[in-house]
Amino acid sequence: MENILSQHQYTVIFTPAEEGGYNAVVPAIPEICTFGESLNETREMAIDAIRCYLESALKLGEDIPHDVILENEPIKESIAVTV
Repeated sequence: MENILSQHQYTVIFTPAEEGGYNAVVPAIPEICTFGESLNETREMAIDAIRCYLESALKLGEDIPHDVILENEPIKESIAVTV
């Protein structure tokens, strides 16, 4: 039996944590909330959490969630002003 791998892409929201580091949530998979001491560590934790969730869903025959398109998403921009 051949294993066929498929790639899934999800929006992950990273926010600085009060105690340092970052929190990460995945809007398409509300069960996922993870933390890391750096942005890179938090990203790796999010990847691992998503992978574990998807592997479990596949084993249980559950549907794989689709990414959520966030409407009214805040836009962050740095603007220079000369006075």
